[in-house]
Order: sequence, then C-alpha cells, then structure tokens
Amino acid sequence: QVRLVDSGGGIVQAGGSLTLSCAASGRSFRNYAMGWFRQAPGKEREFVAALRWSDRDTFYANSVKGRFTISRGNANDTMYLQMNSLKPEDTAVYYCAANVIGRNWAPWANWRGISSWGQGTQVTVSS
Repeated sequence: QVRLVDSGGGIVQAGGSLTLSCAASGRSFRNYAMGWFRQAPGKEREFVAALRWSDRDTFYANSVKGRFTISRGNANDTMYLQMNSLKPEDTAVYYCAANVIGRNWAPWANWRGISSWGQGTQVTVSS
C-alpha cells in the first residue's frame, strides 16, 4: 500500500521560497508518477507539477512554470517541490500525490484520476 507523508509548508512573504518534501513508502515506485496538487479555500483541488519516477520527466501547470521545480532524491523515495518567487495566489494546502504511470499526463489533469494522497501541508504567502 502506498504511503505518502508530505511536509515543509509554512508562512512566507511574497517573493520568497519554500521547499516541500514528500516521503513515499510501501512499494517500488518504478512504474509510478508522483506530483503535487493544491487546494485553496473554496476552490477545486488543482494540479501543480508531476514527475515520472523512472526517467524524471516532468510536467507543470502553466501557473507555476518557471517558478516551481519538482525533483526526486537519488538514494531514497523522496520527492521535492522547490517553490520560488511565491505569490499570494499560491496560498493553499499542498498535497503530495502518486499514480501508476499512464501513456501520457492526462490523468493528472484532474485530482479525481489520482489514486494515492498525502495528508497535505499548508503554504501561506503573505503580501
């Protein structure tokens, strides 16, 4: 069974940076993609970024492209989201996610297509 534990959220001023971590366990992730979604109050959970575990191919939402970087550790099953140039509109609960890889990134377009979730970590960006 996949277990995801995400951490690293906090309060930061606009323009600042944060790094989120997601520790994964329970199985081999060779055939998985992992990524991040976020959910602001009163809004739908939305895709942020994803990474294919085997070849580190990445996929980003347009709203974070060029500011956020998703990566994975070399020696452990940990995923990271480096967030730079943060904006108040980035404020949300960020959720680590994992799913068996498909033929493309289509399942990541909607949170309902994802099978495994972390508990969430709050990111607050003050103006």
